[in-house]
Amino acid sequence: MTVRRLVAIVDDDQSVRESLPDLLKTGGYDADVFASAEDFLVSSAPDLAACLVVDVYMPGMSGPALQEELARRRNRIAIVFMSAHIDANVRRELIARGAADCLFKPFNGEALLDAIAAAIDNG
Repeated sequence: MTVRRLVAIVDDDQSVRESLPDLLKTGGYDADVFASAEDFLVSSAPDLAACLVVDVYMPGMSGPALQEELARRRNRIAIVFMSAHIDANVRRELIARGAADCLFKPFNGEALLDAIAAAIDNG
């Protein structure tokens, strides 16, 4: 029996929330999707997921603010950020604060699956 690993996806863009679970399934992952960081935090996913894929810029709590809150809670979930706004300085800062990676949209599916695998393996 193959153990599937849970990946949580947090993005305010509905099309991302609809498309990424199918991609993750091809990589052997299960996915839980959330429209906001707040929804993610009140779920059981922070304790169950092996990896968090989260948008940097969202209404309400941003991805970096979620990263800070998880650190405050001593939750060491592996984090892969994604953003439509290409900013190498933000990417460097997020990785310096513990993120496994930060991908710029649009990215190909293989890049995301590779980032998730590396995040989980190094987490």
